[in-house]
Formats: sequence, structure tokens, C-alpha cells
Amino acid sequence: MTTTITTTTITHETSETVRTGRREAVEALLADARRIISEKGVTRAALDSLSERLVELATHHSLFDAADFPPPQPGSGDTSTRYRLNPDEDGFALYLNSLLPGKTTIPHNHDTWAVIAAIEGAELNRIYRRIDDGRDADSARLQLVQEVVVRPGVPIAFLPDDIHSIHVGGAEPTLHFHLYGRPLESLTGRLGFEPGTGKVVRYNATHMQRATQAVG
Repeated sequence: MTTTITTTTITHETSETVRTGRREAVEALLADARRIISEKGVTRAALDSLSERLVELATHHSLFDAADFPPPQPGSGDTSTRYRLNPDEDGFALYLNSLLPGKTTIPHNHDTWAVIAAIEGAELNRIYRRIDDGRDADSARLQLVQEVVVRPGVPIAFLPDDIHSIHVGGAEPTLHFHLYGRPLESLTGRLGFEPGTGKVVRYNATHMQRATQAVG
């Protein structure tokens, strides 16, 4: 009996085809996002439309494979890796985030609109509202109002002042799209809310991992 072994070779031509397809898909997504925001403004209705569009992009697994966008190495000290998919633009910013199990954040806002959709993995989002009057700039009281598990087919979206925290469980890293109205490094007005004390902090300065890998 003869056994036939089939091997697959990834050629430069194949990888270039993937990169071209990825670039075209990102450009199309961003063009649609600009149109939606232009037509509907920064509203819940606009974010619903953006969510549908980002979920569709997340179905293109061959263009956004975990092998090309790997998570941090366990034991490296990093819990997340962030890839900027349109690094040369100052406006809308599209990222791929890969988070390791165990990754959590404190409650925070975004200082811009945000839409998140999953390619792989699940992430628990806890959504809060402020129940204080906001007059104390250094302290806040939050109330948990909802929990949403972002997973393939289940997105989540936030207006600039919406507050959430993330919690990654399970055994596998996540690979999720994050689409923002402005690049993360420009969001100097983001607020974080320390659990237990209610202390208000500047989230970008105190809690955001700054390293972003650019993928053109």
C-alpha cells in the first residue's frame, strides 16, 4: 500500500495576496465607517451600523489570522498585544487586540466612540453608569448595569462617556477588532475608576499599555 503525504507551502506570492486582501478589507471598512458617522453622527444608531460592519469583517479569518497577529508570550510580563491596522492615519483607528486569559482592566471610558468585535475568543465586558453628581473630579461612584460577553458574532459599542471594564477568562487568548474615533494615544481625556476607592485617574497615563505594533 502506498501512502501519499500532502504538504502545503506558503509562498511569498500567497502571503502578498493575503496582505493585499487585508489592506483592501481595512480600507473598505474605514470608508464605510466614515460614511456611517457622516450620515448618522456619533449616535447609538451609528454604532449599531458600525457593529454590524465590524462583525462582518471579523468573519474573514484568512486575512486576520492569529499566526500573523500573535498574543504575548506567556511569562513575558505582557498581557496584551495591540496591532494598529491603519498606522498612517490621524482619524479613525482600527486595531487588532490579542489578550491573554486573566487580563482585566479597571472601569474606564474612551473619550471617543468605540466598537469591538471578536474574531476569536471571549471577553466579559462589565458596563457601568455613574451614580454620583460628577462634581468631584477626583472621586466617583459607579453602578454595574449590564454584563456582555463579546465573542464571534456578539459585538459591543460605546459612546465617549460610556464606562466598562474587561475580563478575559477561559484558556485561549482573544483576537478582537477595536475601532475608535481617534487613535488611543491621543485620548488624553480618558478616565479610569479605581475599584473599591472610587478614585478617578487618567487612564492613558496610569493603566494603558502603550506599545502598539503597526501593520500596514
